[in-house]
Amino acid sequence: MRDLPAIGGNEAVKKWGFVAMHATVAATFIFLLQRFGLNASLESSLLWALTFAVCAAGLAYKQANR
Repeated sequence: MRDLPAIGGNEAVKKWGFVAMHATVAATFIFLLQRFGLNASLESSLLWALTFAVCAAGLAYKQANR
């Protein structure tokens, strides 16, 4: 097995902050687009927002580990 580099406290906070920021921005964007741009229902808008938040968090996490 390869040795993983140790991540200091400050670097870990930056990494998770990066992931959280991307998830929040993606969820907000798609919610506003669905709800007000496309006149979708509240339930549909929230479901799409959650879906996009999870996808954006996954992508940001993968990028932060590069």
